[in-house]
Amino acid sequence: MNKYQIAVVVGSLRKDSFNKKLANAMMKLAPPEFTFKQLQIGDLPLYNQDDDAHQVEPVKRLRSEILSAQGVLFVTPEYNRSIPGVLKNAIDHASRPYGKSAWAGKPAGLLGISPGTPGTSMAQQHLRNILAAMDMPTLGQPEAFIQMKDGLFDEAGNIGVGSKKFLQDWMDAYVAWVKIHTA
Repeated sequence: MNKYQIAVVVGSLRKDSFNKKLANAMMKLAPPEFTFKQLQIGDLPLYNQDDDAHQVEPVKRLRSEILSAQGVLFVTPEYNRSIPGVLKNAIDHASRPYGKSAWAGKPAGLLGISPGTPGTSMAQQHLRNILAAMDMPTLGQPEAFIQMKDGLFDEAGNIGVGSKKFLQDWMDAYVAWVKIHTA
């Protein structure tokens, strides 16, 4: 039986997203008592506070999936030195109405991949600021600012040999983080 359900929020809607590929590969590094569910965020309307009292089904679904999870894994690209709008929109929806945030208390992990040398460092820093306001304990170390390079993934879509130890260590730290915060 799986004890820990982790909600995975990928901040990219692109069909061939590097971050979606990274999320899928990272899930395979977790122990068997962890399961992962990638949340759909592309069908959410733009957040409007006027809708808080009557949330549409995609928003209700998102909130329900977060509430049933023991942790959240954010895997996001960096757009213009910050997080993508679609990710911020999802965060805003699930944080409302005020005082009823689905995110509160959920242990978070942050990853991201980009073709650029700094990876997603700025996006992750902005996301850390947002998650602090959401009352989400966020894994601080190790950080993972990953540059998309040949060999990062093998032909089967798994993490390649050259990055496997680093990313396995990251996943092990996240697993321990979730266990500490859900004990």
